[in-house]
Amino acid sequence: MLTGLVSLAIAIGPVPGAFASAGVATSASKTAAAVANSLAVKGRAPKTGYSRSLFSDGWGSINGCDTRNFILNRDLKSVTWRSNGVCLVATGVLDDPYTGKRINFIRGVRTSLAVQIDHVVAVSDAWQKGAQQLTSSQRYSFYNDPLNLLAVDGPTNESKGDGDAATWLPPNKSFRCNYVARQVAVKAKYHLWVTSSEKAAIIGVLGACPSQKIPVG
Repeated sequence: MLTGLVSLAIAIGPVPGAFASAGVATSASKTAAAVANSLAVKGRAPKTGYSRSLFSDGWGSINGCDTRNFILNRDLKSVTWRSNGVCLVATGVLDDPYTGKRINFIRGVRTSLAVQIDHVVAVSDAWQKGAQQLTSSQRYSFYNDPLNLLAVDGPTNESKGDGDAATWLPPNKSFRCNYVARQVAVKAKYHLWVTSSEKAAIIGVLGACPSQKIPVG
């Protein structure tokens, strides 16, 4: 049942309802700063009506695995699987991008939350910056898009909340360029906007890495 899962990150097809890839490919050849400067700048819309269920009723499915386990398999090393034939990562090792520390992941009631899957662009942040105008299938794609997902240290993810780049950046400074470049890529892909303070924070981070490219998801 798990044959070929090691290559899932390569084999994945387009997430249902995603935007056409042509614009993403064009952006991928540009620097993150150039794409950041192309994003619309507006104020934060009210959070009225927000619910995570408007994006996805729990994790979606990618190639037979739920999205959480797909991302765990992509981001962890030395992955082992539950032996009951269900697509569940049992153990693995995460080199956490947000803190720089190494975390031994062990699935269990008291241990699974040590590694969480972060939406790099937070879901409620997206809601207040354009996602209210997306279709339900587009919001589903945003929620389950591997481009917008990272396996990270659980407590650090919880401290982020729904912060944008103006209010929260990873404690691991060496990852900040990658982090904001990924946020820019997601916002460009889903036509979300940034606030003026958020754009200033992004451009400030990217000033230290002007050649940083947009990640390809």
